[in-house]
Amino acid sequence: MVFVEAALELVPYEMLGHPSVRRNAKRRGKRPEETLLDRSLHHYGMTDLPGQEKRGRPDILHVCLLEAMGSPLNRSGNLRAWVSTQQGYVIEIDPSTRPPRDYNRFKSLMEQLFLDGSSPPGGEKPLLRLRRLSLKGLMDELEPSRVVALTSHGAPSSFAAAAEGLCGSGSPAVFLGAYPSGPMDEETLALADEALSVYPEPLEAWTVVSRLLYECERRLGLL
Repeated sequence: MVFVEAALELVPYEMLGHPSVRRNAKRRGKRPEETLLDRSLHHYGMTDLPGQEKRGRPDILHVCLLEAMGSPLNRSGNLRAWVSTQQGYVIEIDPSTRPPRDYNRFKSLMEQLFLDGSSPPGGEKPLLRLRRLSLKGLMDELEPSRVVALTSHGAPSSFAAAAEGLCGSGSPAVFLGAYPSGPMDEETLALADEALSVYPEPLEAWTVVSRLLYECERRLGLL
């Protein structure tokens, strides 16, 4: 499970002087460049930010990871998860990772990860590891047997059909967009063998994650 184009990043350079950024950083006792970009806090400062409609939503990834890492599919050893951000980073997640339930603690964890490169920092087997790596580079490393992108702009399908195809194809990968709205980038879709739309209307990312997990678990006899 690869969460692609994730809206997860530290506050970009061009926003470091914005009052909303400096105010939040001061309140938390951090430097502005050590804090995550968050639409709920930095909305007015993001007005002129390139691609701002898809940025600044770490809460999306937070909920998706809670769904995925706590699922029977993961607990049974049948799931691996990665995050690919819009800025060209990849986060490798150990299956034993349990993300903080509290959103503020999650943000602090992600900020530490961007600064230290791993969590816990310096550990031999970190639960989270951050690298500068493109999505294509990640796919070259993983060599999945099949890549399916779930997007509202894909060919009409269903959760059941998508899960059946994934569960019966060796070691597949599925792309799930971890950003607010809009189509996946063409560069992302070019790495997929097929793009599927599992519902007639766009759905929140965490809804897609939970329904897909359920269908896969059902087919593997985990429920």
